[in-house]
Amino acid sequence: MDKLVNCFYGRPDALTRLFCFPWAGGGSLFYARWGGFFDESVEVCSIRLPGRESRSSEPFTQSMDQIIDEVITVLLPQLQGKSFVFFGHSFGAFTSFATAVRLKEKYGLEPAHLFVSGASAPHAKFLHSSIKKSELNDGEFLKWVTSVGGTPAEILGNKEALQLFLPPLKADVIVFDNFVRSFDKPASPPLSCSLTCFDGTEDIPHDLAAWQELTSGDFNIHKMPGGHFYLKDPKNEKSLVTYISKYLETTESDYF
Repeated sequence: MDKLVNCFYGRPDALTRLFCFPWAGGGSLFYARWGGFFDESVEVCSIRLPGRESRSSEPFTQSMDQIIDEVITVLLPQLQGKSFVFFGHSFGAFTSFATAVRLKEKYGLEPAHLFVSGASAPHAKFLHSSIKKSELNDGEFLKWVTSVGGTPAEILGNKEALQLFLPPLKADVIVFDNFVRSFDKPASPPLSCSLTCFDGTEDIPHDLAAWQELTSGDFNIHKMPGGHFYLKDPKNEKSLVTYISKYLETTESDYF
């Protein structure tokens, strides 16, 4: 559990667990801090994937199935008998969604709410038709990373820092490319939980509406000022936590 999950604020008596999935190349520290922003009724658990932080010596995951299998194997005992919700930004939107679908299909479990951020639905047409980012050469890949934003200038301008930063990012992008190109929208929505899409108003256009086709539950879209990493802005981060907290209050009253 401790290897996969980073939990700065352990609250075993919390009514709800919020599991946060990292963006491509990301670690667990950003979301682990969120535990201090929620009250005692919420325990925030940040997912730490192989190849980063305390797992830096482990090989990167090769497929979405590999990520899902580890997450479910470790978390399944924690998901039974207690309300839980998922949040994922960018690459994390896809890993959280894919994990939620597998949980429902195989175990009959489902998050009370799925929050996805900064990402089109996996069956969005332009995702399938665009060039694979994982097939770009190093120069083109770095140019794309720079255009997305959110990467500190001290990393982009430091060759040694880039050697540490790029490998986990490329590994996750390969998983993403393969996942979206193999994903076929099911005939009926695979989820029934409510789903909220967050996005930055200045980010590249995302097909957020298509996410509604993947759940039969309530659906809404909420945008905040900023680009792809709008959530790193302290004001937006506070707004996100406030928004999520309101949903969790409703979830807890419905669950108990």
